[in-house]
Formats: sequence, structure tokens, C-alpha cells
Amino acid sequence: MRVKAVVAYDGSAFYGFQSQTTTPKTVSGALARAAAKLGIHSPLVGSGRTDRGVHATGQVIHFDLPPHWRKDPAKLRVMFNRLLKPHIHIKHIAWVHDGFHARFDAKRRIYRYVLKRTEPTPFEMPYALHVPDIDPEKLTEALRRFEGTHDFALFHKKGSDPGSTVRTIFRTRVETFGSYTLLYLEADGFLRSQVRMITAAALQVMRGELTSERIEEQLEGKKQHTTLLAEPQGLYLARVIY
Repeated sequence: MRVKAVVAYDGSAFYGFQSQTTTPKTVSGALARAAAKLGIHSPLVGSGRTDRGVHATGQVIHFDLPPHWRKDPAKLRVMFNRLLKPHIHIKHIAWVHDGFHARFDAKRRIYRYVLKRTEPTPFEMPYALHVPDIDPEKLTEALRRFEGTHDFALFHKKGSDPGSTVRTIFRTRVETFGSYTLLYLEADGFLRSQVRMITAAALQVMRGELTSERIEEQLEGKKQHTTLLAEPQGLYLARVIY
């Protein structure tokens, strides 16, 4: 029987979500090792990859349970969390139909960037990106340039074949709470490091280092004006919608 699990993790403790041959310190690697100790050997499939240092409060995975775990998913969650602490926490486990796929069935994904105007404390540094002199109105205006359906061929990190680079960003949002600014992007999917490149470009526009016209040129595939990536600190995969 197949289950869906909602997972939160501290990305600063790992070299990304996806398993790698060069290091065991990945989120999916830690999940797979914990599952093996519980007698679960089916593949654990995530809704998507996150970069090194990127966190999650709502990553989704699916896997198939052997017979001895099918009666008590609540106990399974407790046992998993004992093995995964302190950097990974399974928030929920629920039954799904056998054809459910965490990646391919996802309709929308929401990322959240936590920006802090004042310098983060040592306890905040992995979890909030320091951006002094934030102008929420200019940042909001810059981000709205990315809404809609576009070919983001010039707004993602190369190195893997994503197939189509066309994505639809349904909504962007900026909220301010004291010295913190929360930036949200909601889309049908994201390319490798796309959120980080869009955020860096929006911050450049906010500072007057890049014009909106150049953003439009890059979105139209005419010319690449920026390849900057915002630092991963403060970036979270917040929610996956099915």
C-alpha cells in the first residue's frame, strides 16, 4: 500500500535533497537509511529536488509499505522521527491510491524566501537571507514581471535536461513583518535554481542595478543580462498542492 508523507527539514545540514554518489549527506539518503532500518525498501520519491542549503516545511514524498506497517501509520511516523531527528521531521503520513506519484501528480508548488533587513543573529543565519534596505513595493513590482506562462530557459541553472523550460507562475507575493520580509512564488513547477535566480533578479531591479526592460528581454530569450543566484539561506519549499 502506498503512503504520502509531508516532510520538513533543515537544509543547512545536507547537500541537497537528491541522493548523490559523492556524499551520504542528502535528505533523500537520510530518509532511505531510516526507512531501511524500519524494513521499508521501496523507493522514496520526492515531489522535487531542493538545492544544498534550501529548507522545506512541506516537501512531499511517497513510498510503498510492506505488510507489517500497514496497520499503524501513526506508529510508523513516530518511529521514523526517532531515526531522523534533529534535522528531518515527518509531519503527516496518509494513505493514497497505488498510482499516486509525489512528483507527477503535483499541481502547484509554493516556495517561500525569508529575507531580513537587519543582520541575522548566529541562530538565524542559515534560515533568513540578509537583505538591507528592502523596498517591498519595488520588490513586488519586480516579481510580478515573472507571473504568467513563460519560457524560463534563461532563468535556471544549467546542468541537467529539464525537458520543457516553459513554466507558469500563478502568483507572487511579498509580506512584511517587522524586520522580516516574506517572498512567495507559486507555480506549476520550477526549474533547477529558478526561484533563486528570479529572486536575485528581482532584488537587482529593486536596487536599480537591473531594469525591468532587461528582465523582459531575458524572459523573451533575447539576451541573458543576469545569471546571479540568491543565496540558499532563507529559502523553503513551503507547500505542494495536489
